[in-house]
Amino acid sequence: MNIKIKATNIELTDYLLKLVDQKIKKIEKLLPSIPDLIVEVEIGKTTQHHQKGDLFRAEVQVEVPGGKMLRAVSKKEDFRSALTDAREELEVQIKKHKEKMSLEQRRKAKK
Repeated sequence: MNIKIKATNIELTDYLLKLVDQKIKKIEKLLPSIPDLIVEVEIGKTTQHHQKGDLFRAEVQVEVPGGKMLRAVSKKEDFRSALTDAREELEVQIKKHKEKMSLEQRRKAKK
């Protein structure tokens, strides 16, 4: 699995790289059959002057077989919770996509 990380309005430190890698690796378990899986992650602050503290944004995108792009976005006051929320949302989308694909395969097999 290849993880492409882009940072917006923040410095991409070793800690952030390790955290993103740790959180996003869990997606690989849901898609083990894709050898060269590419996951694009964008992290950053939404603004530099928010009234009640910083607001962090995490966006995760995965292209699954069939050319479909799955995408999850989350905005939270904490970077970790934004990344975790986006990953969990993407996990739900992957599970739904896998169910849909297996239903289509069963329908084709009946014909």
